[in-house]
Amino acid sequence: MQLERLLHAQGFGSRKECRALIHAGFVSVAGTLCDNPATDFDPGSTDGAPGLAFEVDGEPWRFRARAYLMLHKPAGYECSHKPTFHPSVFRLLPDPLPNRGVQCVGRLDQDTTGLLLLSDDGQFIHRWSSGKKRTPKLYELTLADPIDDAAVQRLLDGVQLDDEPAPVAALACERTAELSLRLTVGEGKYHQVKRMIGAVGNRVVALHRSRVGGLTLDPDLEPGEWRWLEPADFEALSSSD
Repeated sequence: MQLERLLHAQGFGSRKECRALIHAGFVSVAGTLCDNPATDFDPGSTDGAPGLAFEVDGEPWRFRARAYLMLHKPAGYECSHKPTFHPSVFRLLPDPLPNRGVQCVGRLDQDTTGLLLLSDDGQFIHRWSSGKKRTPKLYELTLADPIDDAAVQRLLDGVQLDDEPAPVAALACERTAELSLRLTVGEGKYHQVKRMIGAVGNRVVALHRSRVGGLTLDPDLEPGEWRWLEPADFEALSSSD
């Protein structure tokens, strides 16, 4: 693959912009400066596996045919490229990733924190955001009022939400403290967790997603930080199938 095409595929700009970067001496491959946009390189990547090592303006990168990311979403960010009231989560990523078409896999409300997956692989996005798949998602909740065993049982049995034809039930529900709850849902309905808690007469004060499928948020990621998904992450994600 020609170097200018390689950079373009990774989100570093148009072909013309990538060509200018190379001519200006901002690009090195495997530690060697390369100023010829037409030089061919083997990207060495299939799916999301890392391939060819290169640098752009001193920043190290690896070629990846597809991008698969884990982000620790902080509060106050919208999962949209065109946010309405708050900054976009895509501002937390380096420019080449949004430029190459990375999208959120499902969405978290602006005030919800925790595990957010992102990718530019349409099939991956559909698979893990589809409500029909009923992928379990674990949330840690802080509530406005104490919750009792009866309310926990109602959440497990199913509560009726406005505009839903049938009751919606939690896959699992555990009270962890007087004002804390661990709740697992399989659907991805609009404001589902908050509406479920409202249906039992309580209110969510803080909401954090800690797991999707069998994949747990990396404890080393601080709010606003991201990393690439590794092979073990894909295995964990699918372990709940």
